[in-house]
Amino acid sequence: MCIGAFIWQAHPIYPFLLVLNRDEYHDRLTIPLEWWEQGGGGGVEILGGRDGVAGGTWLASSKHGKLAFLTNVRELHSLPNLKSRGHLPVRFLESEKDPMMFAEDVFKEADQYNGFNLIVADIYSKSMVYVTNRPKHDTNFIKPVSPGIHVLTNANLDTPWPKAQRVKQHFTNFLNMYANDECPIGEMSEKIMRDTIKDEKEMLPGIFPPEWEHQLSSIYVDIETPKGHYGTRSTSVVSVKTSGEVTFFETRLESSLWKDKTMSYMIENIK
Repeated sequence: MCIGAFIWQAHPIYPFLLVLNRDEYHDRLTIPLEWWEQGGGGGVEILGGRDGVAGGTWLASSKHGKLAFLTNVRELHSLPNLKSRGHLPVRFLESEKDPMMFAEDVFKEADQYNGFNLIVADIYSKSMVYVTNRPKHDTNFIKPVSPGIHVLTNANLDTPWPKAQRVKQHFTNFLNMYANDECPIGEMSEKIMRDTIKDEKEMLPGIFPPEWEHQLSSIYVDIETPKGHYGTRSTSVVSVKTSGEVTFFETRLESSLWKDKTMSYMIENIK
């Protein structure tokens, strides 16, 4: 049950800045942040972590100025034999389609996946699009993302769940603290995404049983379940500067210890 906050085309230094928690069972194989080549020799180089079971990703970027991230939609029932949602960000990064064209293609096959929220962006064209297969309204599958601060949880983009409102406030406060200066991204992950405050049960969305939802209602999740330890496995921060410099920071839990990794690159032929 991931959560992320980001600012898009509304900051003097960062056209894009994202902080994102990935929640997952702790025993699920995960490949840490690294470059990998999609499609074999001559394929697109992609930077991000990977799900070691299904092979996709929840957040990744490329030197071509594209990035994509994904959350699951909270729903009571899911079907085990559908396509893996984690392949959607990878497909966007290896495609030559712009965000809207790609989102329209995804819309055509939306019923082949369990519930997802997907954001795809192209820094070159200043285009960002949100697509979901679980809209509140039948006409709201796809929409451009407007400039400003947004939050993505396990409901539609900017749904005001209490945890979403908390992370948005933390994110806004952090940006205001540094005003027009660069933000220390390691500090950002710690101060914004480690909040363990849980909601009162009457504030919960009422999709899962109340006790389970109560445990999931914090920004940082840490739960013992009959299926094993579940919670926040990693926090990522991705910043894109106006110069085209991209910094990708990941701190991840490994054997009960937090390990940090930072990688940077320049977007090729930034305009």
